[in-house]
This record gives sequence, C-alpha cells and structure tokens, in this order.
Amino acid sequence: MRPSRDDPGVTPVRKPLSRLRSAVRLPGRQNTTRVLVAAVLAAAVVAQAVAALRPHVPLLLAATAASWAVEGVLHRWQRGMVSLFAKSHADITVRHVLRDLLLVLGLLRLTPEDEETAYTALVAGLLAFYALHCAVQAASVLVRRTRTLPVVTRNIDASALRLTPAPPALLRRPGPRLLVHGLPATAGLLVTAATGEPRCAAFGIAMSLGLALTGLCDLLVRLLPSRRPAGEQEVLDWFDAWLAEYRPTVGLYFSGGASSAYQANMWLEPLAKAGGKPLIVLRERFMMQKIAATDVPIVCLPKVSTLLRLEQSTLQVLIHPSNSGKTSQVLRIPTIKHTFVNHGESDKLSSCNPYAKAYDEVWVAGPAARERYAAAEVGVEDKDVVEIGRPQLDAVRPYAGPPTGPVTVLYAPTWEGWDGNPGNTSVIEAGENIVRALLADPGVRLLYKPHPLTGSVDARAGAADRRIRELIRAANRERAGQRPADDGELAHRTRELDRLTTADFRAAADSVERMLLQSTPEPGRAEAVTRATEAWERAYWASLPAGEHQVVTDARPTLYACFNRADLLISDVSSVVSDFLASGKPYAVANTSGLGEEAFRAAFPTAGAATVLTPDAVGVPGLLDAVRHPERDELRSARAELKRRLLGPDEPSAQERFDMAVQTLAAAARRRGLPGQRREQETVSASGRLTLPG
Repeated sequence: MRPSRDDPGVTPVRKPLSRLRSAVRLPGRQNTTRVLVAAVLAAAVVAQAVAALRPHVPLLLAATAASWAVEGVLHRWQRGMVSLFAKSHADITVRHVLRDLLLVLGLLRLTPEDEETAYTALVAGLLAFYALHCAVQAASVLVRRTRTLPVVTRNIDASALRLTPAPPALLRRPGPRLLVHGLPATAGLLVTAATGEPRCAAFGIAMSLGLALTGLCDLLVRLLPSRRPAGEQEVLDWFDAWLAEYRPTVGLYFSGGASSAYQANMWLEPLAKAGGKPLIVLRERFMMQKIAATDVPIVCLPKVSTLLRLEQSTLQVLIHPSNSGKTSQVLRIPTIKHTFVNHGESDKLSSCNPYAKAYDEVWVAGPAARERYAAAEVGVEDKDVVEIGRPQLDAVRPYAGPPTGPVTVLYAPTWEGWDGNPGNTSVIEAGENIVRALLADPGVRLLYKPHPLTGSVDARAGAADRRIRELIRAANRERAGQRPADDGELAHRTRELDRLTTADFRAAADSVERMLLQSTPEPGRAEAVTRATEAWERAYWASLPAGEHQVVTDARPTLYACFNRADLLISDVSSVVSDFLASGKPYAVANTSGLGEEAFRAAFPTAGAATVLTPDAVGVPGLLDAVRHPERDELRSARAELKRRLLGPDEPSAQERFDMAVQTLAAAARRRGLPGQRREQETVSASGRLTLPG
C-alpha cells in the first residue's frame, strides 16, 4: 500500500519508466540548455555550408570552430543529447564527416580549377583516416568482447585468468576518440582555408592518421592470444574449480537496479558473521561496485547457464533480501534451500507479497510479521515462517534517558511510491508543516533524512523536499553557532575509512581491471572497517555545531547512526519505524492517508505505539514535551510491547537466531534426497557449525 525503503516487491527501480518520467520533468533551465545547444549546432552547420558554397573564409572558420566547440560541450556535459542525435541517425561520425567535407568543399571553391587536383591527396588522406577510425572501432568491439567474462568476481584471487588493465578510455569511446584523433585534420584544413597552403592540411591529416594507427596497433596487440584474458570455457572451468576449493555453504542472492543496492547491503554483516563459508551471488555487472565494503567473496553470474553451475556446488542456502524478475531463475536449483528475508518490514501489503510462497522459508523479525502473512492468506504456510529478529539492529543503541541538551529529532519520511496513494509519504502534505513546527522550537535540533527516491515519481514530492531544505538552511542562518575548530580529525578519519572501503580505480577501468585490483582482501580488514566507521562517526558529529540542523543525504552517516543521535523519530508507515523501535525511544507517524486516527492505527499496527501527527503538525509541541519529560510519555510501555511483537525477544540475540535459522535450513538441504544428485554430503559438527569433509 505504501512502498518505501522496505518494499519487498519487485525492485522499485524501474529504469525505463524512471528515465521517461525524469525526462518529462526536466527543469526548465536544463530543457532550455539542450534546445540552445542543438540550435547552435544546427546554426553552425548551416553557416558552414553557406560559407563553403559562397565561399566566405571568415564565416567558414567561425562556423567550424563553433561546431567543434559544441561537440565538446555535448560530450562533456550533454551526453543525453549525444544519444538523441545518434538515434536520429546524426551521430558523431556523420557530423564529423559532414564538417570535414564542407571544409574540403570550401577549399575547392576557393581554389582555381587548374589547381584542384592538388587536393586529391588530401581527400584520399581523409578517406583513409575514416577507414582507420572504423577499423579502430571494430578492434575496440573485439577487445571489449574478449574482456567481457562470463563470471565477474570481487574479494577472490582471479589472477589465473590473465587479467590485465583496460585499454585507455579514449580507445573505447568512439565519440571522444573521433574528436581527438580528427582534431589535427580539421585544424589543418582550417589553416589551409585561411592561408591557401595545402601542406598545412596535409600535415594535419598525417597527424590524424598517425593517432588512429597508433590506437589501432594498441588494440590489435591486446587481441594477441598471450595478451587476452582467459576465454569463456577457461573462465567457467576456473569458476568450477574455485567453487570446489572454497566450498560455499550459505549465500546472499541479489538482483536489482542501481538504487536498490541498499537492500542487499543491510544483510552483509549478518551474512559475514554467519557460520560456514558465505558467498554473495549477483546478476548485474554494475552491481559489483554498488555492494558495500565486505570481505565476503562476491560473484556475478549474468547468464542463467552460468548461474545453474551452482547446482553442482556445496552451496546449501541462499538468502533473498528482495524479489526481482531474475529470482525465478535461481529458484530452479533444487539442491539449494531458498529463504526470503526481506529488506525491512512494515504494515504495507508489500510486506506479505504472494511471491514469498515461492521460497522454502520466509524469515521475519517477529510475531507481527507471522500474523501479517496469516491474515493476508497469500499462500505462505505458518510452518515456513521463521522469526529471526533484525540482526542489523544490533548497532542501534537503546534509550538512555531524556536529552540533557537540545532535543535531536530525526525526520525520515519515505518516498511517494508507484501507486499514487496520497498517504505514501508525508513530504507533500505535511513535510513543511512538521519542519516548521520543529524549527519553531529553539530547543530542537533537526536531522532531515529524505528517502533517496523522493521526487522520482511525483514532482510535488521533489519540490516539497527542496522547500524543506531551504527552510532548514534559513533556520541555520538565523541560529548560526560557533563551529568547532577544524583540527583535521574528520578529514583524517574520512581518508582512513575510504582507504578501507573503496577501491582506487582509473576512470577507464573495466570489470576485468577491477577484478584484478579487488582480489582477496587483507586479513582483518572487516574489523578495521568497523573501528574506522566508529571513529569516523565520532569525528563527524564532533565537527558540527551542537545545535545546527542537518540535511543528511550521503551514504554516511547511516540511518542507524542517525537513530543513535536522535531522541525522537518522525516518519511515515515504513520499515524505518519498525527499526527505530529497537531503541525504545519515542516516535511519531504522520497520517496523510485521510483516515481517522483510530482507523489509521487499526490499519497500520506499527503506529500503535506512536504519536499520530495530522498534516497540520499541531501535535508536535506535545510530542516534544513528552520527550523532555518522560513521566508524561504515556506510550513507553506500548512501545516495549510493540517492539517484542515486531522484532521478537531480546534474547537470544537476532544474530544468534539468524545463525540458527541458517544452520537449520542448511541441514534440511543436506537431508533433501534428489534423484541423480551428485553433491558431496556435508556433515554438521557437534558445535552445530557447518563443516566439510577433509
């Protein structure tokens, strides 16, 4: 009913639809810029044609220079226009050939008839250059194909595959390559048009031929058998051997759009702490760099045929944090038990998606989710529902008493969703009222953390988000406090954390080069990342004035780090509310659904222990008063009870329950008898941890 951060349905990033809607809602300034660039390019071409036919040397020079400048603007700042021109059969090659031919035409019109034969060699040189350009492009495609491996890895030593650095970016991008390689020829023709000296054009064309020939030789060398990465069958054989040696037992399977990586990232730490040999299985190549820092081996298997090789591995359990169109492909593997863990739980219908019945088990946080599936009657049997808590919430600190200084309020609304329901997000109807009410209290410090998809569907949400940010900036200008002295601690901690969590790639690096650089991680890196993250968070909060409001949109600080700083949460119906309950702190839910308060609480049980705010936000002062004076907080016991219903008991810990669920499901996978099954049988040690023969 209200898609949000935790929507477990098919991943919410629908690229074609998203791009179409984004294109329709482009800001007026950007539309104007695109029209202006297209108009200048068209005018330059027309002016060049007129100048070549008249002929008129100054106009020819100016029009050609303007056309060239626009090309640079297109490839540097307006790449969307480059694609549009290509779809209109006016790509860079067509435009470049037209520009040079008009220059040649102008030269011929300027030259007496008895001297025109002197330009035959120039035309032949130009034709040879464009032939070389086509050859370079063909070689570039062949090199790219040899470097497109059927398996992409991270945190795995793949040096046996003869991995090498990628070719220069210029050789892989035909548009910029033609601009750079063709610049000497065009410049030479311009100088010849201005001076009448053919040798200038000849020299420029010779330079362009030399650049193109050098690029072609570079690519051809990379096609030599000794310089190519391993072939497809060799890679597949290596992958099978690696699986046999590593012997994975439990894996995380994920497929989705670029903006959905957070759904997998939240399960990285629980997976790394689980018993056995963990593995992360991805389907999209671009997702390799979207997965956060982890020491767990990662493999990307784009083809179904490669994915199905997992059937012959020791993998017993696959954990699914999200559904996608490609999920059904891995569910075909009968030797693996599959469980749906979701990427957050809330009262939305998406939290009891009928697709969940396709899995062997559904792992939920607490009794409330079990009841939700039973009430929804979507085909998930109660015996297949396992309560494991939320292992990620171990990082959330519990309530430690009322604030001694300013009340820190975290306003974390969800996004508008795909269905147009006005109650999906509070940003449009209530966001500004909530923020104004909070900013009106001088004893409040606001942390505003909007959902990353805010405004992606409804332009009103994006506009409201921008107005909220401006309100916060204005409030900060009025209460400008003394900023702590910059001692360089935050910069130091940032560099240290970046060194541990990011890889330093060249801009031209491709997946093969990244595989080479992201080999087996150094021992102890995971613990070092944890320590560095904690140190960074301390330095970050210490670097800010105590009462300054913040708009938090970067990956750091995380949502849970904001939980630990906040005394109060205001949000919408989303998994943010369920997760915040782990802290035991007060929270409020904005009701923009049009329902009365009683009906709203009945429809959304996670609001049962919340202060329900109407769109006018008149309840904010009373809410703040209850935070400052816990004796006036009438919902404390209700929050404790709701926490148990949503997240389960405190003991055993969620991580322990997660581990136990993994072991139990793995044991069921080993017991499953399949005709013709060729997998080796693993045993479980007396400690209950997965062990392998030998």
